[in-house]
Amino acid sequence: MKLRLTRHTLADFLPLIASLFLVAVDNFAFWKSFIGATAGGPLAGVPVQVGMFLLLVLTFTAFLALINFRYVLKPVLVLLLIVTSVASYFMNHYGTPIDWSMVQNIMETDTRESVELFSWQMVLSVLLLGVLPAVLLCLAPLRYGSVRRQIAVNLGTLAGAAVVALLLLMLMFKSLAPALREHRELRFLLTPTNVIQAVNGYAQRKFTAPVVVAALGTDARKGPLWSGQTRRTVTVIVVGETARAANFSLNKYARPTNPLLAKQAGLVNFSNMQSCGTATAVSVPCVFSALGRHNYTDTRARSQEGLLDVFKHAGLDVLWLDNNSGCKGVCDRVRKQDVSVPVKGDPLCNSEECFDERLLRDLPEIIHNARQDLVIVLHQKGSHGPAYWKRYPDRFKVFGPQCETNDLSKCTREAIVAAYDNTILYTDFVLSKTIDLLRDSAIRDDVDTSLMYFSDHGESLGENNLYLHGAPYVIAPQEQRHVPFMLWLSDGFRERFKLDGQCLAARADQEFSHDNIFHSALGMLDINTAIYNPKLDLFNACTHAR
Repeated sequence: MKLRLTRHTLADFLPLIASLFLVAVDNFAFWKSFIGATAGGPLAGVPVQVGMFLLLVLTFTAFLALINFRYVLKPVLVLLLIVTSVASYFMNHYGTPIDWSMVQNIMETDTRESVELFSWQMVLSVLLLGVLPAVLLCLAPLRYGSVRRQIAVNLGTLAGAAVVALLLLMLMFKSLAPALREHRELRFLLTPTNVIQAVNGYAQRKFTAPVVVAALGTDARKGPLWSGQTRRTVTVIVVGETARAANFSLNKYARPTNPLLAKQAGLVNFSNMQSCGTATAVSVPCVFSALGRHNYTDTRARSQEGLLDVFKHAGLDVLWLDNNSGCKGVCDRVRKQDVSVPVKGDPLCNSEECFDERLLRDLPEIIHNARQDLVIVLHQKGSHGPAYWKRYPDRFKVFGPQCETNDLSKCTREAIVAAYDNTILYTDFVLSKTIDLLRDSAIRDDVDTSLMYFSDHGESLGENNLYLHGAPYVIAPQEQRHVPFMLWLSDGFRERFKLDGQCLAARADQEFSHDNIFHSALGMLDINTAIYNPKLDLFNACTHAR
């Protein structure tokens, strides 16, 4: 009996045809990882790999059969084809798994950062693997029968695919389970399921966010070390961007990326700090909240005040200066200023963005004119990729040859690392200049000054063929989680708040995390409040005579 392919049969087989395409063509990153996870020698993993292919095709077919109706399946498949082609490109080229936090990072980034991720290679890939198949699908002459017939066909397809998939799963479970259990990154690489789950996870967090923000630390008061003092205090918190600790020469990196900070007297470099997340949209609100990484959710962070609010409750003035894509809700209730918009003729800007030095331009005047104790947050552009070479002026193109394209596949890993290292060299300059300004202000304006620097997250630079950041934390490599953390105190600040410099230096190699920063900042400034936890204050062990 011959099967004659008619418009009816083409429509009936569309779920299977689409599933074969999605699994075989748009999942290169998944198959690369899965084959690596199941390869036990020459051809040893082939049976389980072929079985996994069939299992995925059957599973996708079963789900698509549920919506195989006129005016339904075609639009859904067009959307899936385009979305999966985009997701596939980013996973193939940057090794970036996709989860809800990645969607959040995409939704909350600014246009300038988004443009840097686009290239002609990406456009060509999406056109060939997404748009072209979608156009062919739209032109395909599909003919559906009656609704009753189509329901019967769909249920038959669903039942058949499900039964065979279940049998395959039972046969392969012993071989398949260890790979899936030990390689949790696989579920973030399988598209379109990763995209669907990520969008759903982001939507649930985004649209269930409460409107009312609960007060936090309203009992905050300045402690006894403030009594009788006439000198104002100025604390600068520098929030770095995408700086990984491994590329700081202060942390024994081979290249001299920190020549200026290495000469700064009184600087304490804490070499073992772990981030709260692997993307700005998670790490920044997390580090300024009192929640800690294990209790953090975007909804919970947005539902209560944070560290900057507690500073205000204690009577400190707070200013957020931004050269990035916003404060992610952290600075909503304090003074803020965006310095990231380029101004024609400004030597600290190019045609697309401004360099981090622009954060410092008005700093001496701000400190001089302040009438209250002041906390200033500087949010850097830092080392944000993939266009690393745009993050610094030409005079900082020291290491090279450097990659000067946002399509990292066109550069050697050495050129990518060189461009990234130049961003760290520039951050070294900016931080050192900030310390010099604070040291001068301590004398000129008779104030006690301090600086705290940490990065929001790190960056992958080709290790295990992974680039950029944003990997789900549970599988994120150390390069995306290990971040720099530094502290500098003027002599007057250290004496006033009775912080032992030698003790701090002795703790510099101990393990800390972003969880410590909220409580350490309060403890450093002797802010008394019931929400302060001395066990999480990394400076608490180094205070004396308080």
